[in-house]
Amino acid sequence: MVYNVGCPVWFIVESRTAGLLAQKAMQGEEMSRRDDEIDTKSNETVDLGAFRFHSKNKELQSVNGGTVQLRNQSAEVLAFLAAHSGQLVSKDELIESVWGDTFVTDDSLVQCIGDIRKALGDDARKIIETVPKKGYRLNAQTAPQTTSARKRFLPALVAAFVFAGAVIWSIFWNPSPPHGNDKPRIAVLAFDDFSTGEDEGFLSDAIAEGIITELARFKLIEVVARNSSFHYRGQDADVRQIGDDLGAHYVLEGSQQKSGDLFRVTVQLIEAENGTHLWAHTYDQEIGDLFTVQDTIVKTVADRVGLRIEGPVPGADPDRVTALNLHLQARSKVRNNFNEETFEEVLALNEQAIEADPDAPYGYIGLALSYLAIGNFGWLGYDDQAAFQKGLDAGHKALEIDPINPEVHYALARLYVRTGQREKGLSSFDKAIELNPSASNYLVASTTPMLYVGQTEEAIERIKQAMGIDPFHPAWYHWQM
Repeated sequence: MVYNVGCPVWFIVESRTAGLLAQKAMQGEEMSRRDDEIDTKSNETVDLGAFRFHSKNKELQSVNGGTVQLRNQSAEVLAFLAAHSGQLVSKDELIESVWGDTFVTDDSLVQCIGDIRKALGDDARKIIETVPKKGYRLNAQTAPQTTSARKRFLPALVAAFVFAGAVIWSIFWNPSPPHGNDKPRIAVLAFDDFSTGEDEGFLSDAIAEGIITELARFKLIEVVARNSSFHYRGQDADVRQIGDDLGAHYVLEGSQQKSGDLFRVTVQLIEAENGTHLWAHTYDQEIGDLFTVQDTIVKTVADRVGLRIEGPVPGADPDRVTALNLHLQARSKVRNNFNEETFEEVLALNEQAIEADPDAPYGYIGLALSYLAIGNFGWLGYDDQAAFQKGLDAGHKALEIDPINPEVHYALARLYVRTGQREKGLSSFDKAIELNPSASNYLVASTTPMLYVGQTEEAIERIKQAMGIDPFHPAWYHWQM
């Protein structure tokens, strides 16, 4: 349950400090080098189709002299590949060369390769060739540099306008390209809800969110963030367009209908590029089998995209579903009306969830996040530290029950940070992200404490990663950047 309305609570409370740090950073920003400080005459130049890369100053240009912008780390990756043109370069070699002793995952390298391919228009992956399970090979030729400064001036001016437009475009629209990395990328759309009466409105999102979370656990699959894949709710959008918008290879869509103690889930997996249906199934089950159905869908989807997932199938558990339903009702109230009176109802619903199933984590997660908000705003007569402590108590109970639930670690992370336990908070954020890498809000929320301990570059990379998995990300991600 994420209690964010507009700007999230942590964002409002800590914005002043972050703003001061940002101001200091801008005051100390190093001035760019003048053109006459850059010696390009002796650069070795590598031909990359319609582009040239100058290894010495790590500058990528089109053949008419226009500069093509690359992130620093992407330029470093391209420089290392250019220095070993035609050779197979392992991922470990690239990571060691660019990041040195800094710990990063393969995802950072994959993002850089995706950036370079996008800049080069290398959708076919012919310029930068992926050698499965081994590394990459740059297929290029060295060429003398002959472009004079005068010949470069007009194309560079045009390129400046193009780049400015690209920057503006990226602020409002920043999807990852469908072929930007080597992982299959899946978008799980919001499920249609055909339930009526009291059964309407809660379990459909729970099923889709559960599938997103479980798929995201597996490192060989990339999952589009909930915020972006749910963007199409109620729209009659073409699957091929959705795939193109979100950079997804596959789209999973479905529906749910609950009636008393029975429910029906219909689901289908579609290849986004051509709209081909790869798999479809309808489950008619008792409500207690909800988690079993969800687990079966996850394993089947993974199998269809080439990744075998093993593990125990959960048994029927109607009390757990009841606890989840009450927790979802509480979450819905927060989203619709974020005020002090609402949180009295929210606390009551989460207490009912605990009564329904004391061995389920949902009610405790709801209490942890509720007391975080109550402490931040001084609601219901609570002193902030007293509220935060009640939140921590609930979070620790949830952790005992379900130590691999990412939302448990996310709630604890935010509470640790608010109580001054920054290292614990960072550790819990890392665990939440490890368990659900598709949760863009986890990534961005973690960057404030990272800034305070000097991990600025890592924080920026996390925001970029969040924007990549959540193309329809909210505007405050840019403020945080």
